[in-house]
Amino acid sequence: MIEGLPFYITATFVITTVATIWFLVRSIPTALRESLPFRLLLFLIPFWLLLTGFLSTSNFYRSAEAFPPRIPAFAVMPAVLLILGYFLVFRRGFIDVLSLRTLTLLHVIRFPVEIVLHWLHESGQVPVIMTYEGWNFDILSGLSAPLIYWIAFRNQKLNRPLLILWNILALGLLINIVSIAVLSFPSVIQRFAFYQPNIGLTYLPFIWLASMVVPIVLFAHLASLWQLTVGRTD
Repeated sequence: MIEGLPFYITATFVITTVATIWFLVRSIPTALRESLPFRLLLFLIPFWLLLTGFLSTSNFYRSAEAFPPRIPAFAVMPAVLLILGYFLVFRRGFIDVLSLRTLTLLHVIRFPVEIVLHWLHESGQVPVIMTYEGWNFDILSGLSAPLIYWIAFRNQKLNRPLLILWNILALGLLINIVSIAVLSFPSVIQRFAFYQPNIGLTYLPFIWLASMVVPIVLFAHLASLWQLTVGRTD
């Protein structure tokens, strides 16, 4: 925990994390609630929350000399590998039938995430370049998600080109902020924000931004683009 940090910042982020997980689970059809991929998620999500939370309290992620840097190597990469595994093993019959509507609306959580990052900057925990006052424009994804949802699904007719374009642009914004965040951590690959490095995201519960929220957002984009370009969207 970050000493002296106002409680509302922590509470807002925890609620946002829970909401992100809720959207993911909500996107899974009821008919699949007994399937292996769903049961696996029910085990892995709390396990990963507890493990990364425990590691953050033991200062594991704050080793500036470790190589590879521990946040991307031991918080982000395992989740990315899990996503890859789901696409390889459970693509047909699971990712194909996730609710595209819910996966689109999920991105509203990116708005409160950006507000939390702004508050963390004001508290001296992350650099300004990681906020909407700097180089992070991901708040646009959160703000536009409800509008895109309304336009893309109105009149029961799917606006496929709009959703493809928006997912690609929003995915680009996600990659941008993740790159900035990784290069702002105190580590051997740090390139930005030496005056105020990204230390806040190494603490509980904010470690869950890298280990849980970002991977779910990434998965939502990839699953949506898969359905829109290759898989089913009916």
